[in-house]
Amino acid sequence: MNNRISNLLNTVRCLRRCGPVLAPKYSGATRKHASWVSGHKDPLENVNFRKSFPSIFPSPHGSSLRFLSQKADVFSAGDEIQPKSTEALGSEQVPQSSLELKNSKDDSGGSKVKPVVDHNEQFFSSLRKCTCPSDVLDLASESAVSLKHFTNCLTTTWRLLKTLSEDQQRYEKQLIFEHPVFVKLCQHLLRDARRMTRADLVFSLHAVVNLGVPQNTLLVQTLLRVCQEKLNQLDNRCISVLATTLAGLDKDKNVSALQAGLLLLAEQRIPSIRDIFILQNLMKCMGKDAPVFLKKKLEMAVLKEIDHLTYINARRVFLGLVAMNYCSIPILNACSKKIQENIHDAQFWHLILILEACHNLQYRNVKLFSTVADYVNSSVCILDKKQIILFLSAFEILGFQPSELMGVFAEKVTADSEFLDLKSLLIVLRVYSRLNYLPKGFFETLQSCLNKYLPQISNTELLKAVYSLCILGYLPHRALDQLLQKESYEKLLPSGDLYKEKKEMMLRCVRTCMELDSPSFMKPEFVPTENFSSLVSLNLRKAREALLELLGDENMFRQNVQLPYKYHIALYSAILAFLFVPLSAFCLGTTHPQGKLAMKKRHLSKLGYHVILVRFQEMTNEDAVEFLKGKIYSENASPTF
Repeated sequence: MNNRISNLLNTVRCLRRCGPVLAPKYSGATRKHASWVSGHKDPLENVNFRKSFPSIFPSPHGSSLRFLSQKADVFSAGDEIQPKSTEALGSEQVPQSSLELKNSKDDSGGSKVKPVVDHNEQFFSSLRKCTCPSDVLDLASESAVSLKHFTNCLTTTWRLLKTLSEDQQRYEKQLIFEHPVFVKLCQHLLRDARRMTRADLVFSLHAVVNLGVPQNTLLVQTLLRVCQEKLNQLDNRCISVLATTLAGLDKDKNVSALQAGLLLLAEQRIPSIRDIFILQNLMKCMGKDAPVFLKKKLEMAVLKEIDHLTYINARRVFLGLVAMNYCSIPILNACSKKIQENIHDAQFWHLILILEACHNLQYRNVKLFSTVADYVNSSVCILDKKQIILFLSAFEILGFQPSELMGVFAEKVTADSEFLDLKSLLIVLRVYSRLNYLPKGFFETLQSCLNKYLPQISNTELLKAVYSLCILGYLPHRALDQLLQKESYEKLLPSGDLYKEKKEMMLRCVRTCMELDSPSFMKPEFVPTENFSSLVSLNLRKAREALLELLGDENMFRQNVQLPYKYHIALYSAILAFLFVPLSAFCLGTTHPQGKLAMKKRHLSKLGYHVILVRFQEMTNEDAVEFLKGKIYSENASPTF
């Protein structure tokens, strides 16, 4: 009996000594800590999960790369990036964690803390020296041993990738997805998502999404679920990063739930946020569907910190307001001032985005536009001609005429027009036509370029080109002949065309110009027909009363007169024709009429009228009398009020 007890005790002692060797790599406590975010068991214990490991890389028969997906491939057949590795992740051995290294003992029984610290310092020092994503992944395969290492490798991979050009990014993404360590890093994220710090969690999600891992993969959905669980623990910086990430994702259950929670959290946090960078991120990510009260909260928070605005933040706030579709004049004025002060630090694309933002917000700041135009004009020698065209197009959309820049560019085109392809030519014609600016000799250059493209130009493009030149008062005869051929006309206006009405208007305008701007035009004898409209503007009523006071007889003037060619005159007396036009019909900040108004004024003059342009604005009765008196009795008076 004693021998049996002794043998049993010896066996127990032996098992205890062998326990650390025979024990599984991951204890039950570890599994519990990494339990699945949906409330199921640890994914490593899930039979279906284990079965999905072999599908992470393609089989020799050509299956698609999958990241533990929910019936969704990372790349479907035919996509640019095709992984080459056929190694399954299921057989990969997970390296020791830094925690395990810290707890290991040396021969003397002491703890090896210093080597771990040294290793961390060496690893992060090497990580900072990496110059491309592949370097980071190579380093991870050699040195990464902890969750912190893995998450930092992924975020550094994205940080390096986003600095590259589009072509370089495509090439580097291919290398990233073909690198076996990338899938290994994704596996660690999936397994240890709930163990991450809040910063590592949101930055890893941001990196994974931007590197191109599809939204419907198990990895991305898991990170989204963990973010939901830890949402209240996120600091303001993490909220900003998470909001930026969600803005680039499609709506699904996890994204929608996270966005709803983020909206409530942002509402509570906004008054306490003092970082404009974070505020503009929230503006950008809340979007136009954000409640008005939340937009106002963001506006007030930005205004509190407006004195600390930098050029970079000013530009970003501009774009944030566009994303929210919220025009805050105080913020825009402050941003505009900061941009003007730092215009020489601005990059080409930044200025284009700012001009587009002004258009989207219906924000008109003549001083800002003039500053940008002057800066572009001073840099015209180093800018590509097509970059200048983009600036001119942006100004045209805003209704702003950068006359000096347009003159300099016209000289460049006249000297060398070979760079003008058909698309660029149509843009140039539209810009100079709408802004009513055509320097001497420029018409001949543009007409020559247009003639070169006549054999290949489409009917719609031809109509646009001819229409632009006709508005300026020039008749491109070869192009007109081609446009007005019966066959072209029938092809131009097919039944069911969504733009048929607009094209008919353009054709009608072209025909009017052909008659009225032709050298052989003879002023017709006709009697104006009155249009008895009941709609009379306030300015028209005041002008009528002023004329009655000046002339003393209603029979000496008429109102609401319809002329041939579908032209309309609000009021005329003798040979004076008064046109009441909105401010948008003039180039921004000037009394220079835009193309269509200038064409109408030109045509009415040829019909025998002295045209007076009256801008919509409030006039007192006394002002109206003095204005009309000046027009009737003074030949040298300005043609515009």
